[in-house]
Amino acid sequence: MHNHCSHLEDVQSSKAKYSLAIDRVGIKDYHIPLVIKDLANEKQHSVAKVDMAVDLPADFKGTHMSRFIEAMEEWRINSSEQLDYSSMKKLLERVRTKLDAQKAYIKFSFPYFITKTAPISNAKASVDYHCSFTGEWDKKDEKPNFLIELAIPVTTVCPCSKAISQYGAHGQRTIIKMQIKLNKFSWLEEFIHIAEKAGSAPIYAILKRPDEKFVTEQAYENAYFVEDVVRNVVNSLENHDHVEWYKVEVESHESIHGHNAFAVIEKK
Repeated sequence: MHNHCSHLEDVQSSKAKYSLAIDRVGIKDYHIPLVIKDLANEKQHSVAKVDMAVDLPADFKGTHMSRFIEAMEEWRINSSEQLDYSSMKKLLERVRTKLDAQKAYIKFSFPYFITKTAPISNAKASVDYHCSFTGEWDKKDEKPNFLIELAIPVTTVCPCSKAISQYGAHGQRTIIKMQIKLNKFSWLEEFIHIAEKAGSAPIYAILKRPDEKFVTEQAYENAYFVEDVVRNVVNSLENHDHVEWYKVEVESHESIHGHNAFAVIEKK
């Protein structure tokens, strides 16, 4: 039996019809099991959606997509699926080398779970937070750039509604989105706690009647506009020793309007 593999044409490495460099080419929505550092339990298991890409020089027709999967599977075995700065750096370097690229880009998006305790009944249940960890590394740079992103739901009560209404105030779920560059490792829980303190009240998975009374009254006593919330978050980030850069967006899913309200602050 003849081995024909050595005679198969490498189309990706052939010359492109149009000599145009591509900034980023790769794969999206590749799912893998993942292990993440957990403040309460040392580590937790999750499932990540992964995007991986490299740059492509003008002369090459295409990149070798299978090599992304090969690099990821090698990384999973060698890192025991644990995602941290060190393992991400190794993965970026491996992708860049394996695909003979100048730049590598990888983004892990995953749910992160924290067991929350209701304030009065002490009932416990998990709340999930959408998080992502992105790494980019250009050969010309000494080290990669890392970005953490989190989306944290909170409750907010409108101060205007509280001031003018005879019977109460309208409340709604508000999403705090944080993009953060760190100069040193910090727990995800730190930033989730910052966001939850910035709103009128935290979100819980389970609330008994005494808890609901407590949370409703807590939110009413801490009525905030989106402007207040974004400033509350940024004030805490400015005082965090490990935060190098941030962008914070707060979006309120208004309960009595047909539109949402939002506010953004980015560190210059």
